Amino acid sequence: MTALLEVTELTTRFPMAGKEVPIVDALDFEVGRGEVLALVGESGSGKSMTALSLMRLVPKPGRVASGSVRLDGEELLNLPVRAMRRVRGAGVAMIFQEPMTSLNPVMRVGEQVVEAIRLHERVGRSAALDRCRRLFEQVGIPDAAERVHAYPHQLSGGLKQRVMIAMALSARPRLLIADEPTTALDVTVQAQILRLLRDIQEETDMSILLITHDLGIVNEIADRVAVLYAGRIVETAPRTALFENPMHPYTQGLLRSMPALALSGRRLPEIPGVVPSPSDWPTGCRFASRCSKVMAVCEGVLPEFRVQGPGHDVACYALQEAASRGEKKGVQQQEGAS
Repeated sequence: MTALLEVTELTTRFPMAGKEVPIVDALDFEVGRGEVLALVGESGSGKSMTALSLMRLVPKPGRVASGSVRLDGEELLNLPVRAMRRVRGAGVAMIFQEPMTSLNPVMRVGEQVVEAIRLHERVGRSAALDRCRRLFEQVGIPDAAERVHAYPHQLSGGLKQRVMIAMALSARPRLLIADEPTTALDVTVQAQILRLLRDIQEETDMSILLITHDLGIVNEIADRVAVLYAGRIVETAPRTALFENPMHPYTQGLLRSMPALALSGRRLPEIPGVVPSPSDWPTGCRFASRCSKVMAVCEGVLPEFRVQGPGHDVACYALQEAASRGEKKGVQQQEGAS
């Protein structure tokens, strides 16, 4: 699968405690054409800031300090402001976390989508309104012809989210960034939104970067998964491989913490401690203070990624040490047999 989005050494910094600290720290990942990549992690891991960095929407005083973001081979970080505005929508579109606060409360929702369409296409208002109605129908908004005249407060949370999806699709983007697209929605509506995203992705071959903390959602929709912790990716793998054989201690902890019917009535296992503050990130593995497998080397130097299987890469000293012990044992057994 060829890459649509290639992110290399992406670093975003904010002033904090008298110094500039990396909130997003040297991220490397790709999103293939027609692929759904899930970026997962706890709150405070840097997921949303990664999305804003890709869109060049980092709020001041933060800044994208270094790295590369290439869409179809085009470097986005060096584009002039006007050219980047054209990329937003037609190249990359984003569904933000809170549809309740992302829509203008004093504009009819149809007008907001029409505005987005006319920003990227030279069409009249009437043609844009017709397109808006079709988009509303595509995303499953009932009575689309009437709903285009509604104000945001007249719609449910699920319908607001569908309006946001319609707006994101209005310029036919090649990549859709969905930042916690089912936050604050009930379980039934969550399932509908996820099914809608997957159906649209399959129909259009659009790529999706799904940002979430919910591994249940990941298991429903993702093709591959990148696990983010304290601004750095610690494990990437195909979805099936990650759920069947998680290798990083943080990933294992996240999966153990998933609610399951079999554990009904029992306390869920939890990962002790909290994500460290960016102003106090350790020099070594950032998960070390919460890890049951921590070793001396973990606290001094950041671990490098090692390939553990097809498309499965992990940055963990404990895993490397275990592999080394296994190799040494195999060599000893061979020498003993000879």
